[in-house]
Amino acid sequence: MNVNNGWMKNGFVYFLILVAAAALLYNVFAPSEHTDTISIDQVATKVKEGQIKKITVDGDELAITTVKDDQFTSQKEQDVSIIKTLTELGVDQKELQAIDIEIKPPPQWGGWMTILGTILPLVIFGGLLFFMLRQAQGSNNQAMSFGKSRARVFTGDKPTVTFQDVAGVEEAKEELLEVVEFLKEPEKFVALGARIPKGVLMVGPPGTGKTLMARAVAGEAEVPFFSISGS
Repeated sequence: MNVNNGWMKNGFVYFLILVAAAALLYNVFAPSEHTDTISIDQVATKVKEGQIKKITVDGDELAITTVKDDQFTSQKEQDVSIIKTLTELGVDQKELQAIDIEIKPPPQWGGWMTILGTILPLVIFGGLLFFMLRQAQGSNNQAMSFGKSRARVFTGDKPTVTFQDVAGVEEAKEELLEVVEFLKEPEKFVALGARIPKGVLMVGPPGTGKTLMARAVAGEAEVPFFSISGS
């Protein structure tokens, strides 16, 4: 059940990443209608020549339709009306009256929707990328902490195991007496220049009492006993 939930969670994350990437690519590479752009001086010239049928003003952008239904775009000066601009370029009132000038009202939400359509995919993609990096970092931390959090310590609050509780391994007990003595009085061995042992390896099939013997060593030396599985 946990495996299925993890698969569904990861699949949903990958789906969101795919959607965000697709939206971003669409905004960047979406095909747009190609329209020739002309200068405002050329617009004035065409108006004088009677070639312009309609001018649609959208902010500072001009959409121009000729009498032959050709489409052009242009741009006027900011915060200056199209009539004033054309008048200053030599277009008279009679020529202005011969064309249809349409001024679009400024959009209330269109600009925000355009901004959101561009920024929102980036935010979603960045958030999902950050989430995945955090997940990967957490997995790495768990991998680096392998074996550190599963150790169990057995101290004086539990019954102490000694060599008297271990039967049938007298030779092993005699060999481990030196380990018990070192655990009880390590200073004596260090003063003699002895090297501190790295550990004792007990070899044997499962169920032969290796862990019990180790607990007995700790009980004889009156030191804590830590148990951890390394399988």
